[in-house]
Order: sequence, then C-alpha cells, then structure tokens
Amino acid sequence: MSDRAGMSLLARASAAAGSLRCLAAATTDIVEDARRRHGLYPTAAAAVGRTMTATVMMGAMLTDDQRVVVEIVGDGPLGHIVADADAHGNVRAYAANPHVHLPANAKGKLDVAGAVGKGTLHVTKDLQLREMYRGMVPLISGEIAEDFAYYFVQSEQVPSAVSLGVLVDTDSSIRAAGGLIVQVLPGADPALIDELEKRLKTLQSVSHMVQIGMGPAQMIDALLDGFDVRHLGEMPLQFSCRCSRERFSKALIALGPAEIEAMIREQGGAELVCNFCAETYHFTADDLRQLIQAA
Repeated sequence: MSDRAGMSLLARASAAAGSLRCLAAATTDIVEDARRRHGLYPTAAAAVGRTMTATVMMGAMLTDDQRVVVEIVGDGPLGHIVADADAHGNVRAYAANPHVHLPANAKGKLDVAGAVGKGTLHVTKDLQLREMYRGMVPLISGEIAEDFAYYFVQSEQVPSAVSLGVLVDTDSSIRAAGGLIVQVLPGADPALIDELEKRLKTLQSVSHMVQIGMGPAQMIDALLDGFDVRHLGEMPLQFSCRCSRERFSKALIALGPAEIEAMIREQGGAELVCNFCAETYHFTADDLRQLIQAA
C-alpha cells in the first residue's frame, strides 16, 4: 500500500463578513478505513468516499448529540450508499454492493455517476427534537458533489458550492480524499455563489490538494483568498461505528423465542455482521439459549 496523505481532519471558517460558511476536510484515512473494512472496489470506493466526506462535513454543522444520516438510492450497480455522522467527527458508511468497478468515463475518471445511476438523495437529521428532519431530492448527476449542492439549495434553501474528491491508487488503496463546502448565508449577495463556483472550477482538485499535503485550513484559504477568512478551528475525523454485541443481542431478543430456537436447531448458532463496519458477532447455541431466558 502506498503512503497516504495525512490524518483525517476538518476545518471550519467564515468569510465575507460572516456571509460565507466554509468547511473543508481531508478524509483519506477514514475513506481508506471504509475501503478496507468493506473490500470496496475502486469505483465503489470513490462513491462511498465522496458520500462519507460530504456527510461528515454535514455532521460538523450540527451540535451536541445531533446526527445526520445520508442515503443515496440509485438504479446503478452500487444499489444504495448509506453514511451516518455526528457533530464530533465520527462517521461510518457502506454500499449495498461494494464490488463495483466500471470502465473510466469520457474524462478518464472513475465512473461514479454510472455506478450510482439515477435515483434520490435522502437526508435525515436527528436534531434531538420531537420529530426527525427529513429531506429528499432527485440525483441530478450521480457524481455526488453536485447532488449535495442541489440538496442544500432545494431542501435547506442555502446556496452552496460543493467539491468532493477521492483518488484511488494503483493497488486500490485510497491515495487522497477530501471535500469543500461553501455556503452563502441568508442576507448575503447571491452573486457570491456564482463567484465561488467559478473559483472551484479553476481551483486544483480537492484530492490533489490533499495529496500534495495541503491541510483543510489551507484549502479554505486557497478557495477564499481575498474574502477576509476567519478560521474557526479544526477537529479530527474518524471512522467510528456504534454497533456492539449488546445491540445485536437486543435485536436477536426482539425476534422472539421461536425464531431463536429455529436458529439453534437449523444453524447451531448465529453470525451477525454489521452493515456499517463489517464487524462480525458470533453467538453460540448456548449464547442464544441465554437470550431466550433473557427474553
């Protein structure tokens, strides 16, 4: 495996007298962690990595115990992608079909749009209120960055420029990954978003900036040069799953004694795998009998 570009880190900033909010992330390590756990093929790794990166930046916009879950449901070979993040830099993700790798697209890049296909982007936020916030938009490109930008303006009414990148090495490991989100806040000049989109088109790709060693704060400076940037701090990012043996035990108990008895009789136990992190939990026949008693 080749050397990867730095630890995973996120930076926040405001600019243009508070009219702009910007988040940048270098996510190489967490995307590589997901690739390794799930055995992601290159195109799948790029799609999952872009989704993870956008989701962890969305999580950084939250506070305390709030969470966000993003699901991309397309008709391409990937099936669906799910990513889940909190306000503290913890993120996890998976694809329904991890073993997807397509020929390069017309630009010679990984064909993420072809792997995703047409479909919808769903966002669910647990804001610790009585009801969850839910938003849904159609996928406009399947390239993921454009789809998140469309979501922000359609569902949250926040004009946003989004750039995401994942560079996959020749050995299928993740060489570099990262993202930028810049949002024009209420009351700002709408022309700002046009200027930002122009800058993103001429700016070096996010994955290249990460690859050459630029940190998230430097990426923000490169994009917002001349906008009077005010840096608001950084935080580390990590692939982190909330699964546990206790959670799976409760799930088994919820099936009821008859179903657990059938597992003992037909399989001699149970083996459960977490979708998000691929951790495997083994339950022997004796373990299952104890769960029946607990039920």
